[in-house]
Amino acid sequence: MDAAQQEATARARELQRSWYGEPLGALFRRLIDDLGLNQARLAAVLGLSAPMLSQLMSGQRAKIGNPAVVQRVQALQELAVQVADGSVSAAEAADRMDEVKKSQGGSVLTSTTQTTTGSGAPTVRRVVREIQSLLRSVAAAGDIIDAADSLAPAHPELAEFLRVYGAGRTADAVAHYESHQN
Repeated sequence: MDAAQQEATARARELQRSWYGEPLGALFRRLIDDLGLNQARLAAVLGLSAPMLSQLMSGQRAKIGNPAVVQRVQALQELAVQVADGSVSAAEAADRMDEVKKSQGGSVLTSTTQTTTGSGAPTVRRVVREIQSLLRSVAAAGDIIDAADSLAPAHPELAEFLRVYGAGRTADAVAHYESHQN
């Protein structure tokens, strides 16, 4: 790889970090490990071709162009957490991956018990992920931080919201959400 290619790859990975929180190669390798997949199966579940997945992982491409694929990635991240904490078995995970694969975007299909409370209301984590997804589909994390910095002097609460939900970690956004309820 020549210097120009190395620079382009580094730039793509940095863009991925700002858009998705980390380079897609690291994110996809973790999903592969956590969910017991191979690259071909991950590509199929996400609705990507194997070469496209490879290009995203290697930094030859920076952005996932299809919002439905981004939502499938988020659904698989949530599923990986549930497998890791033991709340979803390997067999259930396989069924859920089939549901994720069939999803067309919007609210990704998952088990009702995972997305709603007993009253039928969405879980806090689900609401937070939807807010994050919406903000991150509009602008990159760096742009959101710049907007927050511009707003901070006159509107500090709105600036905080943009920073926490637009560029922060989901756990921090959940804590922020919960602290601002009633």
